[in-house]
Amino acid sequence: MLQFGKIFVPVLLISRPRFEDDRGWFSETYQRAKFAEAGVPDDFCQDNHSLSRPAGTIRGLHFQAPPHAQAKLVRCVRGSIWDVAVDIRKGSPTFGQWQAAELSAANGDQLYVPTGFAHGFVTLEPDTEVIYKVSAFYAPESDAGIRWDDPDIALPWPLPASGAVLSGKDAVLPGLRDIESPFDYDGRPLLPLGA
Repeated sequence: MLQFGKIFVPVLLISRPRFEDDRGWFSETYQRAKFAEAGVPDDFCQDNHSLSRPAGTIRGLHFQAPPHAQAKLVRCVRGSIWDVAVDIRKGSPTFGQWQAAELSAANGDQLYVPTGFAHGFVTLEPDTEVIYKVSAFYAPESDAGIRWDDPDIALPWPLPASGAVLSGKDAVLPGLRDIESPFDYDGRPLLPLGA
């Protein structure tokens, strides 16, 4: 299942083949040259792994400001998530618009989120694990974010009846109109998710 915002932004949905036999399957989840051919130019330097126990856990919407801006390559290795990227590049014709995809251990899909985008996800199942590569090391002085429920973005989070589970930090992030984006529109072509 793919969900699209109002217009397409340069975020890539990447599917890698799985080679199955009677033991299970094998998949090459990242190979620099193949990913560069697919439009992922970043050199990743750090892997992050999160476990979210309750369904409805929201992590985001996060970004790191330059000079520590991070591109991300996100995949879910247990359970499932609704993963979203929001365009926050000043001057972009799609500023404030988003794209999202369901990533799961079952489908093995990955979402590439370039710099200039805020990133977040909600867990669709309990005990969900997410692994993501980043192109810059964590830098607390550059850490920033936008409210998950900003009405100007109007994300249709698929939440359980119990509602969202948030960290204290994420619960008090500012709205999109309350931040000065550190990113300029870079002229990258706007492509449909999965193109």
